[in-house]
Amino acid sequence: MNALLYKSGIFFTAGVLALGMFSCNQHHVDEDTRQPYVIPDSLMRTLKIDTVKTSNITSALKLSGVIDFNTDKVENIYPLVSGNLQDVTVMLGDYVHAGQTLGVVRSPEIANYTSSMESTRAQVQITKKQLQQQQDLAKSGLASQVDVVSAQSNYEQAVAAYTAAQRVMSMNGNSTSGQYLLKSPIDGFVVQKNVNSGTNIRSDNSSPLFVISDLKNVWVEANVYEENIGKVHEGDTAEVTTISYPGKVFTGKVNKLMNILDPTTKVMKMRVILNNPGYLLKPQMFATVSLNDKEDKKAIAIASTDLIFDHSQYYVLIMQDKKNVQIRPVNVISINGKTAYLSSGVAPGERLISSDALLIYGSLNS
Repeated sequence: MNALLYKSGIFFTAGVLALGMFSCNQHHVDEDTRQPYVIPDSLMRTLKIDTVKTSNITSALKLSGVIDFNTDKVENIYPLVSGNLQDVTVMLGDYVHAGQTLGVVRSPEIANYTSSMESTRAQVQITKKQLQQQQDLAKSGLASQVDVVSAQSNYEQAVAAYTAAQRVMSMNGNSTSGQYLLKSPIDGFVVQKNVNSGTNIRSDNSSPLFVISDLKNVWVEANVYEENIGKVHEGDTAEVTTISYPGKVFTGKVNKLMNILDPTTKVMKMRVILNNPGYLLKPQMFATVSLNDKEDKKAIAIASTDLIFDHSQYYVLIMQDKKNVQIRPVNVISINGKTAYLSSGVAPGERLISSDALLIYGSLNS
């Protein structure tokens, strides 16, 4: 009896184990036969697809530089007269208009110019009357032709002196109050200001009182080290970035290579001209200048947004259709901004998922 119960217990236990194994196998089969990932239609409508191609490898050359104003579009304002500067109404960085008064110079020279103009004007009137008198006397036979010619010469000399005095006054603002008005000749920003109200100035000052620049375009002075001199050329397209505007790229042209090395730093200066909409770029900002150097070597080229980096390896997503997406490892030669160059992993003509690639990659691996 006991033996029979023992055998029955064995059979029961074996049956339970078999049932458990069957259940586990069934669960394993269900996992292996799950449906493959299908890209949802809502995602398909916004998905960006790139096509693999080949192109010359282009490497980025990055140079450090500084923003500066365009000295070809700068007005240096020097004093034409000596005196005391008063009523300076502008500050460094102010925007001024052409003809706007920047300050007033109280000058004895202007008073002398005014006196000279009035004196020469009076002389013109006197010599004109003398000429008329001599002409009338000549008609009556009381004056010779020599007297008329002499009076004519005196009159012409007086007119010439008056004209010169007028030009001097015009150059000095036509002021008759002994004041010289410092005016901006152009629309632009005050980028240098070397005086304040109360400053005594001389007409032989070596430094300008004000410097005005329109800042509609600016220069970038970049440093080119010896090993990179052969990689830069006038006319090259340059992309400029600053720490002030992260992610914003300003595009310009290489305008000038200085062709000499600084004896201390051993660098050659390179100038890039940039348009400056909205006056975003300020003189003395630090900048990074990027130039593209094309090599005589072709490689597979894809958009850098196609790449997925995971576990120290780059991958791309090859797409046949929304039900057939494949994860493919690739070997990257270099990445230059928006373009990545590959040595293997994909072939020209294959289609890659460019947008939402990381989302789809995670779904394929889940």
